[in-house]
Amino acid sequence: MSSSLARSRNNTFSSLEIERDADWRSDTATINARLRNDAARFLLLRDDGRALVAAHRQSLRGLDRSEFVRRGGTELATTYLGRTGGHDWFVWRQSDAAADEVAAELGGAFADLRSAGMTLDAVDAGLFAYARAIINWQERTRYCSVCGSPVQLESAGHRAKCTNPQCGTEHFPRTDPAMIVVVSCGDACLLGRQASWPPGRYSALAGFVEPGETLEAAVRREVFEEAGVHVVDCDYHSSQPWPFPSSIMLGFTARADDPTIRLGPELEDARWFSASQMVEELASGKLLMPSPLSVSYRLVEHWLRRTAGIELDTLTREDPLRQAARR
Repeated sequence: MSSSLARSRNNTFSSLEIERDADWRSDTATINARLRNDAARFLLLRDDGRALVAAHRQSLRGLDRSEFVRRGGTELATTYLGRTGGHDWFVWRQSDAAADEVAAELGGAFADLRSAGMTLDAVDAGLFAYARAIINWQERTRYCSVCGSPVQLESAGHRAKCTNPQCGTEHFPRTDPAMIVVVSCGDACLLGRQASWPPGRYSALAGFVEPGETLEAAVRREVFEEAGVHVVDCDYHSSQPWPFPSSIMLGFTARADDPTIRLGPELEDARWFSASQMVEELASGKLLMPSPLSVSYRLVEHWLRRTAGIELDTLTREDPLRQAARR
């Protein structure tokens, strides 16, 4: 049986192995030395959040130190991510127009995070997700939430300090925990759909963890609120960074002893699917799975493998998101 560590590494954006070097982010001399070293690489982000990738769209197109300097890059315009693959990675944020000029000169292209998650290798996808998460926080943390004064970024972009001397509150990147769960009852699993989704698409139930709430309590509450089903126990499966804009998805499996559904206001529909029903409806095109980009897919995959010994990848049709990413 695989561990939660192995299961998490199978999730998109979750396989990045990086030395974040948090202990010396505030050491300006060390940061500047890393910036000026030949090992430095710069992940270019447009203002719209898309990253520079190679023309074939299968890897990030990081700029080396000389490319960064020639195109006007400065130390003040970067955020440090960490060291991986023998390189120190920094985020370089540029306006859409300026970034497009760089891409034209280097022969690269731009990709959004969702499509990149389907085409980049695991390390590059994780690095892009990390960059988006820290930039998303910076964009949303321009003023002190205590006194309303402007904040100044410190610690290589990982801390924001209030500029009001009478306040001086320090702010740190936030991550919003959200649970996502596949509930089983007998030989069936519970999936739901929102009205805005493509016809036939069903997914695991999900929701944000509230203050003062355990993860297990959030699983029980959300399943009951959305589908009226009482969860009697649950177990952790895996996790996935989800910077849209600042979440981490915490995957669970759970069990109910009563299949009665009382639909709440958040879902258009919720259904119990047996393995045979899932196989039949996937084959006919009546049922669409969540994208493999999401941990929801992995939770359904886990349930189907354990329940019927069937691999979900052998059943799913080409996902529209995957098709779009390959264009």
